[in-house]
Amino acid sequence: MSGLTTLARAEWSADTEPPKLAGFVHSDFNPLVAAVAARCLEQVPTPDAETALVLVSDLGDVDSAAHVAKAVDTGGRVGPLFFFQSVPNAVLGHIAAKWGLHGPVSCVCDAATGLGTARGLLADGDARRVLLIDLNAEPATATLFTERGNS
Repeated sequence: MSGLTTLARAEWSADTEPPKLAGFVHSDFNPLVAAVAARCLEQVPTPDAETALVLVSDLGDVDSAAHVAKAVDTGGRVGPLFFFQSVPNAVLGHIAAKWGLHGPVSCVCDAATGLGTARGLLADGDARRVLLIDLNAEPATATLFTERGNS
């Protein structure tokens, strides 16, 4: 990747169920994000607190959105966890808290925008590293980047 150095990379295949994630229900979207991120971050001896998180997903958590829509359409009750997990940033906050990361978080819909966001965050000095999680890829990937020449 032009201007970027890859520090670690991990994958998670769609045919492998991710481990359950406390506070997130009904869908594998958030557990998948957390699982592939953990696989990647575990490869670096010391995570850098100034790591930004960028999530690439064209549709977000479709299963949870459909569940909420059905509950609303039928007059059912929507559990409070669905409000929390209704935005993709929620799982990024979970990852940041677990790993002690203090960089910005962004959610975008395609890989090119994700890479552009990563480059921008590094070039502007908003982060020293960027964890780019791509759920549009099969298998899902997480790649930890820094600017070329920095590690």
